[in-house]
Amino acid sequence: MQVYLDAVNEVLINGTRKENRTGVDTLSTFNINYEIDLRDGFPLLTTKKIHWKNIVLENLWFLSGDTHIGLLKKHSVKFWDEWADDKGFVPSAYGNFWRRFPTTSDGNELLFKDQISFILNEIKKNPMSRRLVVSAWSPGNAHTSDLPPCHCMYIFNVQNDGPNGSPRLNLHLTQRSCDIALGVPYNIAGYSFILSLIAHLAGIKPGIFAHTLVDAHIYTDKPDGSMAEYDHMPGLMRQLKRTPRPLPTLSISNDITSLNNIEEILREDLDVIMSKFVLDGYNPAPFIPFKVAV
Repeated sequence: MQVYLDAVNEVLINGTRKENRTGVDTLSTFNINYEIDLRDGFPLLTTKKIHWKNIVLENLWFLSGDTHIGLLKKHSVKFWDEWADDKGFVPSAYGNFWRRFPTTSDGNELLFKDQISFILNEIKKNPMSRRLVVSAWSPGNAHTSDLPPCHCMYIFNVQNDGPNGSPRLNLHLTQRSCDIALGVPYNIAGYSFILSLIAHLAGIKPGIFAHTLVDAHIYTDKPDGSMAEYDHMPGLMRQLKRTPRPLPTLSISNDITSLNNIEEILREDLDVIMSKFVLDGYNPAPFIPFKVAV
């Protein structure tokens, strides 16, 4: 994916040093935009290995609305361990707001909106709607959370594939905080997975994943050389020397017919889960480790 390498290069060339809540400095730039056409293959980064299992399980977990990390831990997915409370719950988990966004009635009664169910039903009955918005940004949570949503909103949009072509489902992600080395490759693949799955459930072919990176940043060491263990620049420079390889293709099992299947699937053994989401032709360059700044 050359667009990813271009984003890396843009931050390296134009980024300015910023301090942030982690205590690790970043090179940061504002407003990077790109598109990836899923007709060219599934956009799992090929200039370093990305663990497909983690993409599938994390995003199925989001879509289920679960806020407990038990199912993730069962399959050795550790992304959310740091943010879970002592009982294993993550109140700020994306799926919590995707599936139970807090609203109020006229009587000030607290109600919850299932945004994913609404989106899927709306795509089926009114695919040309311009209101296919999913928000993870709930101010009541985000303004006080230790980890407010980085990928705060995404919008589905159906476009016809040419004047006489069939419709295709597109997705645009707005991401307020973007860790170029660690997070963005997973965000690209994760939301392309969500696009593919919702398209599968709606009976529409997936089209374009579009991505707006508001604060795109690369973690780096301090001017005095301290915190060098968090410096992502050497690993990214290695990637820039690598040539992107052909993208893999994704096949989703016809057994998956509704959102209700997602929670059922997550209870299965790993081999069963992965058999429903087959990635063919993934041949990445070797893995490059990066230390996360918490």
